[in-house]
Amino acid sequence: MTNASRPPVARSTYRHGDLRRVLLEAGIALARSGGPDAVVLREATRRAGVAPNAAYRHFASRQALLQAVRAAALSAVAGAMEAELAALPGGLPPADLARASVRAVGTGYLRFAQAETGLFRTAFGPSDDLTEATPDPARAGHSGLNPFQLLGAALDQMVEAGVMPPERRPGAEFIAWSAVHGLAILVVDGPLGPVIGPQMQQVGQRLLDMVEKGL
Repeated sequence: MTNASRPPVARSTYRHGDLRRVLLEAGIALARSGGPDAVVLREATRRAGVAPNAAYRHFASRQALLQAVRAAALSAVAGAMEAELAALPGGLPPADLARASVRAVGTGYLRFAQAETGLFRTAFGPSDDLTEATPDPARAGHSGLNPFQLLGAALDQMVEAGVMPPERRPGAEFIAWSAVHGLAILVVDGPLGPVIGPQMQQVGQRLLDMVEKGL
């Protein structure tokens, strides 16, 4: 058989940069189905179809892969928030738009928690990483802002529109985030799941009423 007539040999390696992407996609799929504990480097390499040693050029450890998956999950949360913001009606007065923006950010967060529970657990699981508020394209949505920054921007709108007194702005993101996150966790991982799980979005809107008025 001549070289020209031989069937093409399947590639056993990835071009530079491709393997990292494939491993990350495998890690995201693992997180989506099983949360952060399911993100295992050996399983990601198995799904990618490569030997475990091949992964270490791109992810030196399981923790390195988990951090990259977590960044992708945070970016997805930001995207869910941005989708809610984009759906707001045009032409709202500044005060109404500011209130609606805070609610949209919270609604996107709650919708994501319920629709993508595994990624939600991964995005906000135990971590000693305190950089969520710093710019990082890997954690950001299309706007370039991560979830924490999107919440902060919406709260800044409240001040600019005269809805929130400036002296109440410092630390408001922690109060609002804690309230919404608390509901999400109590539903997806806690005792409220069977009680209000199917009505999470309706209950969430009542919670957002309280948050907005409390600010």
